[in-house]
Amino acid sequence: MGTTLLTNIAQLVTVDAAGSVLEHAAVLIREDRIEWIGAATDAPAADTVHDLSGRTVLPGWVDSHSHLIFGGDRAEEFVARMAGQSYAAGGIAVTTSATRSLSDEELAGLVAARRAEALSMGTTWMETKTGYGLELSEESRHTRLGGPIVDTLTFLGAHLVPAGADADEYTDLVAGPMLEAVAQDIDFVDIFCERGAFNEDQTRRVLQAAQDRNLATKVHGNQLGPGPGVKLAVEFGSHSVDHVNYLEDSDIQALAGSWANWDRTTRSGKPGTVATCLPACDLSTRQPLAPGRELLDAGVGIALASNCNPGTSYTSNMNFCVATAVLQMNLSLAEAIEAATYGGALALGIADQVGSIEVGKRADLHVLDAPAAAHLAYRPGMNLTHSVYRAGQLVS
Repeated sequence: MGTTLLTNIAQLVTVDAAGSVLEHAAVLIREDRIEWIGAATDAPAADTVHDLSGRTVLPGWVDSHSHLIFGGDRAEEFVARMAGQSYAAGGIAVTTSATRSLSDEELAGLVAARRAEALSMGTTWMETKTGYGLELSEESRHTRLGGPIVDTLTFLGAHLVPAGADADEYTDLVAGPMLEAVAQDIDFVDIFCERGAFNEDQTRRVLQAAQDRNLATKVHGNQLGPGPGVKLAVEFGSHSVDHVNYLEDSDIQALAGSWANWDRTTRSGKPGTVATCLPACDLSTRQPLAPGRELLDAGVGIALASNCNPGTSYTSNMNFCVATAVLQMNLSLAEAIEAATYGGALALGIADQVGSIEVGKRADLHVLDAPAAAHLAYRPGMNLTHSVYRAGQLVS
């Protein structure tokens, strides 16, 4: 393959360690990698030239938390919640039933359509989870079907205890036969550590089983109230703890301590446990927004993700998540963009590959139909995605 030059870029938001924003810039792509970045007037020759006509270019979004493998929807539950009912984890069982009824072809088609929808809005790397199977054969099926469609696959057999099952017996199933069946085909193991889902002891058993198999972990934690999720995520060295709506001072201190061996100025050392904020979910469940500002000020690395799922956040629009973080979570524009790109990459252990526009990294680029990145929050709700390049190829 030859080279492609993207030129006449009004604003190039690199999300490098220095937070560089280049004006009147250009990017040279060779095959699937970024080969050169600089002023448009200094751009080298290329086989193909794309004039972006004064638009803005960002790294592609890295959505590090989603649940795309499902059937049906829960619109009635959403309407009831907006009318005043409180959110409880039990609604997951509705989706489990709908998902089990789908054929392989039907389920894979839905996952692929949702992945394509996210890509069309700038998400060039996307994690998704199992968790709507809740039995060995279904969790294995969802792993087999979902893995080839998404970029990172997480096993979430511990999403909810199925109706009629004993919680400890089901935990043993997840940590034993289920995990054994999917271990070769997954990137992470996750668990919903929350009231109505899995308690501290059960969470510890699943995380320990993953660790014993040298599998990386994540935790759903502190969504509906204070709890042990953050503490356990830090203790087990999990890549991220997600939701983090209800944090005590000790939780923030534990998260900050996990970043003690990371140098932000050089992006070197060992990253800590990323606190992943899910603002679209917070709005849908009417929970207090995760304290992203306080986490950043304490030295904690954060990510923004969509949490696309049928019950509490039926959107994969990362533009919306970034705008919400700026308008309602008190993040600066630069902080929100970094959390939705490099922060997500850290949460998935792929920050050496994607998450910023730097020479040698994969050419994942999100072109906004706007002269400046500020339009993401300045014009909230507008479809600002002009085009998307994934691994150097124009895909949307």
